[in-house]
Amino acid sequence: MIELRTPAEIEAMRPAGRFVAETLATLREETKVGTNLLAIDRRAHELIRRAGATSCYIDYHPSFGASPFGKVICTSINDAVLHGLPFDYALRDGDLVTLDFAVSVDGWVADSAVSFVVGTPRDEDLALIDTTERALDAAIAAATVGNRIGDISHAVAEVAHAEGLSINTDFGGHGVGREMHGDPHVPNDGKPGRGYPLREGLVLALEPWFLQSTDKLVTDDDGWTLRSADGSRGAHSEHTIAITADGPIILTDRSHLGVH
Repeated sequence: MIELRTPAEIEAMRPAGRFVAETLATLREETKVGTNLLAIDRRAHELIRRAGATSCYIDYHPSFGASPFGKVICTSINDAVLHGLPFDYALRDGDLVTLDFAVSVDGWVADSAVSFVVGTPRDEDLALIDTTERALDAAIAAATVGNRIGDISHAVAEVAHAEGLSINTDFGGHGVGREMHGDPHVPNDGKPGRGYPLREGLVLALEPWFLQSTDKLVTDDDGWTLRSADGSRGAHSEHTIAITADGPIILTDRSHLGVH
């Protein structure tokens, strides 16, 4: 069921969005060559406890997950792009890292993701990250009253296709509110003017993610981590936004923190 939020409810969602933004900014700053993925998860857990927030991941067990997730942040590295389950791995020079984080604060959820490179970056990795960020910007710009879900999806796809990237539509954006995943589904490709009409009060997590040379995924042995089928690298950018009469509000905005 698609739910629309009142202006007061959107205001009540701001603390969750602010906390998610600040946590991702902190974790990005602290993540370096040599940082262990389990240490990132421990640090995220510490920040959650300190804020009195609730993790959306630790007990999460959807049909596509082998078991409850058991961690509080997704850490996807290099050819992993989604649902990366933290494990005992120290980051190496040039690793492409995606951190995906969702929590509930006072019963309201915010969800966001950022990709970056630790150490010496490859030009192609920076280009891929930039493409996901530009696609997210285009998606947000299309999230206006009177448009439709297909307009958001098409905006994402236009950016990707201009860079020669193919798109997987199995996983994409989604509604956000009291729960992390709700209706509607927002695929990263679609036809303009089609789909659910965008109305004031609709809150969405928009999340372009792309792989460098494929749109096919394989599931890791951990039952969670999704990797590219051909070993190419992936990047993922995500914000939680609220559609209002005055335009979209980015609830997880971290630009003021020096992070896209």
